[in-house]
Amino acid sequence: MSAVPVLTPAEELTVVPKRHPGRWLAAAVILIIVVRMAISVLGNERFGWDTVNTYLRDVSIGSGLMMTLGLTVACMVVGVILGALLAVMRLSANPVVSGAAWAYVAAFRGTPVLVQLLFWYNLAALYPVITLGLPGVALDANQLISPTVAAILGLGLNEAAYMSEIVRAGILSVDHGQQEAASALGLTRMETMRRIILPQAMRVIVPPTGNETIGMLKTTSLVSVMAVHDLLYSAQIISARNYQIIPMLIVASIWYLVVTTILTIGQFYLERRFARGERTLPATPIQRLRRLLRTHAPSVRGTS
Repeated sequence: MSAVPVLTPAEELTVVPKRHPGRWLAAAVILIIVVRMAISVLGNERFGWDTVNTYLRDVSIGSGLMMTLGLTVACMVVGVILGALLAVMRLSANPVVSGAAWAYVAAFRGTPVLVQLLFWYNLAALYPVITLGLPGVALDANQLISPTVAAILGLGLNEAAYMSEIVRAGILSVDHGQQEAASALGLTRMETMRRIILPQAMRVIVPPTGNETIGMLKTTSLVSVMAVHDLLYSAQIISARNYQIIPMLIVASIWYLVVTTILTIGQFYLERRFARGERTLPATPIQRLRRLLRTHAPSVRGTS
């Protein structure tokens, strides 16, 4: 008979976590590359870091940043509201309503947003006087469609085409039985959409909407071609005076990066809020750090 192995008491065992040498090697290589790049960039006087530090808190840069944030909010409000309406129209059983929404989405997604901005900016060339089909109404298009209004119309209406598809995907992600149950309870179609469908669809709608918001923040830089005093245009005006093109582009890029970082953090916690019904929530950065420290903490030998 073979000998029976003697089992070591559990308290005398040492738990050794699994080693991942490849991860540490990859992290070391990436760290070396990042450090070398940082030394090269920060040590290069041609980047004009003194100029960057001087204009980073300039009043005109701050004014341009406020214009950029205002445009982002206004365009996203237009895009979300109109996009939700278009999504409901796309899901309508009426072929005329559904077809009109489809044509809108196809037109605005099929043409470059810069071209749409220039069309709105030059609307007065096509319609010098806007009557809105009402007697006694005659509006001067040059005064009505200012560069800022053209920017909001161009970016907002374009965003609505993309938001409509996001909202439609969120609505379709909810099981059809939810609508049938709501109908059996006597809820109207609008009440079902507002109380049952949309709250559940938000889990699908929120993440891409956050991405669209961040994308809109950066897309607002296109309005500089219409002389709207946004962040990029303000930096360009200063660079035209001091001939420091690269430093002023760095100033604008730093502020874009700061705002997008803040929006990304807000998007993360908003996603966590709408994911509360799920079995596991995405870990926060602090939770990930604690998990990493626990994983790589030194093992402790048990004592009897």
